[in-house]
Parts: sequence; C-alpha cells; structure tokens
Amino acid sequence: MATKPGQFLREKRIIVAGGGIAGLAFVAALNQLWDPSLKRPEVTVFERENREASIQKDHYMLTLNGGNQDEGLVALQQLGLLDDILAHSTLNSGAIRVWGDNWKELASINPQPYGDLPAATMRITRQDLKRILVENAEKANASWRWTCTCTAAERLSSGQIRVTISDTEAGYTLTQDCDLLIAADGANSRIRASFRSHDMKWDYAGATQIGGISHLPNGLPHPVHEDYGLQMSSGEGVCCIYTPFDKETIGWALSRVEPEREAKTWPFTPEDLASLKREALKTGSMFSEPFRTVVEATDPATAFIRPAKEKQPFQHDSRLQGVVFIGDANHVLSPYEFVGANLALKDGWDLAEQICRNVSMEAAVAAYDKLSVRRAEHTIKHSHERIGFGHSTGFKWKVYKYGMAAQRAMAKR
Repeated sequence: MATKPGQFLREKRIIVAGGGIAGLAFVAALNQLWDPSLKRPEVTVFERENREASIQKDHYMLTLNGGNQDEGLVALQQLGLLDDILAHSTLNSGAIRVWGDNWKELASINPQPYGDLPAATMRITRQDLKRILVENAEKANASWRWTCTCTAAERLSSGQIRVTISDTEAGYTLTQDCDLLIAADGANSRIRASFRSHDMKWDYAGATQIGGISHLPNGLPHPVHEDYGLQMSSGEGVCCIYTPFDKETIGWALSRVEPEREAKTWPFTPEDLASLKREALKTGSMFSEPFRTVVEATDPATAFIRPAKEKQPFQHDSRLQGVVFIGDANHVLSPYEFVGANLALKDGWDLAEQICRNVSMEAAVAAYDKLSVRRAEHTIKHSHERIGFGHSTGFKWKVYKYGMAAQRAMAKR
C-alpha cells in the first residue's frame, strides 16, 4: 500500500518551541489539515510567558496584508479566522503615500485585495491577534506548557531531538525527547544557537530610526490621519515613516543613513526623551507641520532608537534533520518592513500544509523552504530598496523625483 502524506509523523512526538504568531499558526494549521484517517502526532507547545502575559504583551498595532497569496490575511483566511480578525480590526485601503517635505503627495501605491478578501490590509492590535490565535490553537490536539523556555537542544544517536526546558514558574529544568522540533522561538532563537551557532549575528542595513508612538486626543492631523506614509526630504537623505493606529494614535520613525548606533527602548528618562525629540526636530527640520506636532506628542514609554538589523533566511539541510525553523527564528526583518507577522503566519501555515501533503519529512521541509526562503529574501530585498529610496540624495533623488512626477502625470490620463 502506498504511503499516505503525513504518515511519517503518525503517533510521533512534536515539540513547538515558542507560542508566538508562527508557532500558533503552525499548531492550528497542522490540526486543521491533518488526515483524520491517521493517528495524530503528540504536539506540545512550550511558551516562556504565562498565558495572560503572552496575550497582553503590548497594544502595538500590526498591519496584516492581503494583496497576494503570500501574505498574512490569506493564511488567516485559510485558518478560518478571518471573521474573528475582522471583528477586531480596522480596514483601510492599504494605500501607501509618499510625501515631500512640505506634504505634497509625490506618489501612492494602492494594492488591491487578493481573491475574495475584503481589503488589501487590516490593522489589528498585537494583543487581539495573539488572543485570537491562542484561543484557536488551544482547540487543537496539543498540550500547552506555559512559563517554559526551550533553552537548548541536541540530536541523539537515535535520531530524536532532546530539548532542554526551563520551567521558570516551578523553578527547575527538565529534558524531553521528540521526533520533530519546531523552532518558533523568535529572533534570538536558543534553538538556532544550538544547531547554527555560527548564524546568530544580525546584519546592519545602514540606517537607524528614532521615534515612538504619539497620542493626539484631538485627532490625527491631515494628511497622516489615515494611510501608512513615507515623508522624504528634498535630497538631504532624511525620511520619516508614519503608521496611524487609530483616530488618535500614530507611530513615527525618523531615519537617515549613518553608522550603526546602540539600540534603546523603554525606559527613557525625561532627559532622554527630550534629547530624542531635539534630535528628531533637528534632523527633520526640513519637514513642515504636522511633523513637529507628532514628535512633541511622543509617549515616553514608546520612544526608541532602532538600528535597522536583519538576518537572511536559510535553507534546511541534513544537519538540521528533525528541526525546522519558522518565523523570526529563521529570518529577521528590518523595521523598514512591517510584515513580520505576515511572514510568521504564512510560515506556520505553509510548513503544516507541506507536512500534510508530502510522504516524508525531507520532502516536506524542501517544499516549505521553496516557499519560505523566497518570501523572506524578497521582503529583505524590498526593504533595501525602500531604504535606498527614502534616504536618496543628489542625482539619485532627482531621478526618483522626476520618476514619481511622470507616474502622477500618467495616472491622470
């Protein structure tokens, strides 16, 4: 009798290291796609935070995209969660505006929704997205171990993977063996350190952002009140990205190309915040209002200095047999691409789908790599193009300026 797809994991033991977006998507997708005629694998999820902290980590707004089949809204539709997402999200056109220093619109990108999706983008708080994913994944045939961190792993002579786990709540360390380890433990993956210790360094993409989230109780000023946007200087190599969260809240990130700086996040002292605002207003002195208004309204708890760091994705090989890396554990995006959640959702879905479609783990991982690595490489390449565009100077700036003018003229015809 021919081997059925997915049969290689029948009654096997799977450990998922990390209950973030990628890990949650994988658990839910595997449960949904598994052939009911086969006995299920035993799945255990280890998450370093407790359930409540995992969901309520922050209120940061995420943009979920659905302009093509490779984006997050498609994965959520495949998971059957689109209605739940819709109930807690804000729809918008998905437009990306490009403004000059005096707020003249230089260009716009207006993506169309893929298939029957209701919009090309949706905005949702990270908290709401995590809650929906956790509640859905908890319905799957999986065991959950909260406050447990997978700190290391090794391959045994039997071919199984032994995982070392720290239970911070109980205060002890244990080991568990599995047939498949899904490394979904984030950008600073402990599992990657165990199997790819040479691959822990991030690359600096050349620009550093300073910024934060601003609250404006009287409403967001035009033209940053609605769509995601990029404001460019007139050849001085400075740009500012604006991300409206709701009618009163907006994220801003001002940047220029410069040597790498030390990253800094909360806590900012009043002196630190005042210094950051002074730097922003000086660096972006060419930007007219409402730039100053947005900067002055920065919430101290959200201020940051953020060098654009990234890590290229990697293909799995025989040395990683029994271990698969998904989401940020495999690739890290710079802050010039707000699609980390989208890639995590698709990684989780794609890996589960390929497991359930193929007759061996090797074939499933190879098929997954073809999807995931290409997707991440394309995104990183696009972020480099965005950095070059937003910080353009001299002749390069003039080429972009006249190119955008030509595009506007053609759009009016």
